[in-house]
Amino acid sequence: MFTEDAPTLAPKIRAMATPPRLRLVEFGLETAVCRTRQPFRFGIHTLTEARLGVARGRVEFADGSTAWGQASDLLVPKWFEKDPDKSLADDAAALVESARTAARLAQTQGHGTVFDLWHGLHLERMGSTRRTDSDLLVRGYGVALVERLLIDAVARKAGCSFHDALRDNTFGFEPGRVHAELDTWRWAETLPRRPARAITLRHTVGMADRLRAEQGKDAVLDGLPETLSDDINRHGLTHFKIKVAGVDGLERLLEVSRILRRQVPGAARFTLDGNEQFADLGELADLLEGVRTAQGGAEFLSGLLFIEQPLPRSMTFEVAAHSELATITAQAPLLIDEADLDIWAFPAAIELGYHGVSVKACKGVFRALLNTGLCHTRGGGLFQSGEDLTNLPVIALHQDLCLMATLGIEHVERNGHHYFRGLDHLPPDTIAYALKTHGDLYERDGHSARLAIEHGRLAIASLDRPGFGADLLP
Repeated sequence: MFTEDAPTLAPKIRAMATPPRLRLVEFGLETAVCRTRQPFRFGIHTLTEARLGVARGRVEFADGSTAWGQASDLLVPKWFEKDPDKSLADDAAALVESARTAARLAQTQGHGTVFDLWHGLHLERMGSTRRTDSDLLVRGYGVALVERLLIDAVARKAGCSFHDALRDNTFGFEPGRVHAELDTWRWAETLPRRPARAITLRHTVGMADRLRAEQGKDAVLDGLPETLSDDINRHGLTHFKIKVAGVDGLERLLEVSRILRRQVPGAARFTLDGNEQFADLGELADLLEGVRTAQGGAEFLSGLLFIEQPLPRSMTFEVAAHSELATITAQAPLLIDEADLDIWAFPAAIELGYHGVSVKACKGVFRALLNTGLCHTRGGGLFQSGEDLTNLPVIALHQDLCLMATLGIEHVERNGHHYFRGLDHLPPDTIAYALKTHGDLYERDGHSARLAIEHGRLAIASLDRPGFGADLLP
């Protein structure tokens, strides 16, 4: 996928007090099918394959020089828009078209900072939408992909990492233009002085995952961990994200509880993800009560960090849907994920009593930073959490991890390594690049490579390099 000759890069610029101004002049997007090593069931869908999109673009600076940038995502169906009447191909096509539309619009803009271009593009794509529109995350996806490509190009040209470029304001970030209350937020002083060099992995337990080796049906037998028990033993996991879907999932959740209490005694920390599968918060309260009253249930729930997106996005902002909110939040705070539809969503959720919002690079870097500002300036226990959308190496995973490291997020959900087989989806030269340049994050696996997970953590110091997490040439 990355075998073409690299373009000649223009001389680098250094980060400066005045952010560079640029425009997008060239854009391309390629996709390739990636197949899972085992199925991933979440929400209304069981994932067995998806297209990996890789975008490349060339930007022109005000002085006429140019630079290349790139961004990537797995085009996961039935997450951005959960329309059961649309095919998986329809979902992927909508995301590709969103990216291409955003790029076409970006190319009509004049020179501006990265933030200027994002802000204008966001207004073009999201400004006339209604909060009830079903395609808000689809529209926002295209904006976020182009945004990350621009960030990568400017950081490469500046010769500095994403973290340093952001703190030096090379991207021209102006949060007060979006939320007036952030006009006086001294964001560069809020962010960590250095990005994290390691991060705790929060392991996804999907609804179709085998939990124990005795559940031998559909074994993969590819040498990598297959069951929850295997993953704990191999990787020393301590943090987990457990997918749930209503009170019918009580027995399975109790089985997960028994495994964690046995294999991670007293140390397991976990989150629950409803993926919009609860009809009301009363169902969620019943599930939690069923766990609490079971043997060992209260001990298990003492490790619950938060509960993610129990209600459908269409109900999340309805006051009437939250009559049981106090019952839930007495046990754990609630976080929005699929309902984080645009820049208005987190403030609206806060008003209802939610405390958390997910960070996903596919929803946007500046959107995540704006939510960081709201958490910092408002206080009151507001927080962000790193959640995965099955990010695959190299580009998508690295950009997402860079964002987490810069925001100071201590643990992040990761599942691409669990449902897909390492770097098998990449050509040999890219695998060789990953092992040579990011030897802390990857380890050799036969002719391929895989994530190097030790004591439940990922070493990510090598991501702090020119560009947005990877200097692999587009």
